[in-house]
Amino acid sequence: MSHPAGRVLALLELLQTRHRSTAVDLAGRLGVDERTVRRYAATLVELGIPVIADRGRYGGYRLHPGYKLPPLMLTDDEAVAVLLGLVVAERVGLATELPATATALAKIRRVLPVTLADRLTAVQEHLGFTLRRAEPERGPASGTLLTLAAAARHRQRVALDYRSWRGEQSQRELDPYGLVFHAGRWYVIGHDHRRGEVRTFRLDRIGTVTPVKATFTVPDGFDPVARVTRSLVGVPYTHEVEVLLETDLVAVQRRVPPSVAELTATSAGVLLRARAESLPGMAALLAGLGCAFTVRQPDALRAAVAEHARLLAEWAARPAGGQTPSPRRPLD
Repeated sequence: MSHPAGRVLALLELLQTRHRSTAVDLAGRLGVDERTVRRYAATLVELGIPVIADRGRYGGYRLHPGYKLPPLMLTDDEAVAVLLGLVVAERVGLATELPATATALAKIRRVLPVTLADRLTAVQEHLGFTLRRAEPERGPASGTLLTLAAAARHRQRVALDYRSWRGEQSQRELDPYGLVFHAGRWYVIGHDHRRGEVRTFRLDRIGTVTPVKATFTVPDGFDPVARVTRSLVGVPYTHEVEVLLETDLVAVQRRVPPSVAELTATSAGVLLRARAESLPGMAALLAGLGCAFTVRQPDALRAAVAEHARLLAEWAARPAGGQTPSPRRPLD
């Protein structure tokens, strides 16, 4: 960066990455004095780049808000980071509606050196994921996501159109407390004025979102992630399950995610509450925890646990080789 033109470009890059920088800070990073920084800033202004100089004790230099710079300058490492981020967002469902992710990937690829582009394509073609979106659904609209995020930041109520899982349409007024990405889907959680309680809504089922004048206050200590996962555990299922586990909370939390069950530490152990469609599946989960437990409800779960134990004993008694396997039993 010994050439002045290189330092001018370096100043531009610093201003891109920071909201505001003082002349002293910029001078130190560029290896020049403050007067030279002022000259470089004036050069950028002459080139049509709106650099704003804020005077006073806390003044400094910054770019005009909303200014879109000409061709984005990325190092090879930065380009790899951006492309991998876009690929992962699309594969796990974090991206917004199509084709925004695909077109962004294509634009960045077009300006990459051929060798780097080929190597990144190889990574994408041979990259596997253990985390996948729940089902091939479209992501939420970018406008919906941005509007709700802004409303949550400014504590502003919104009016929205919502379609339930049954396809029923409704209009709601919501105080959005926070946004959560969970298991391949986007959710917003907040106080629903139609129901008079805290509710969770999927973003891909939200239509028009309009901010209104009313404001709100988020309850002290409110945890959007914990409330969303707890609300998803509470969706209607066939069986209400309650089991007392003879272990500590930390140990069971490592094996049972919050989206599967609600866990509460008690003096006698950990109380597991969940809703389940399959009791054989719940029996297999309990057997895999590696601790003693007591089934409180439902009684049918006791029978499912006993049947699972019988199958395990039967399989354990098989001699090594020679026995015809019994028909495969679905894992439910």
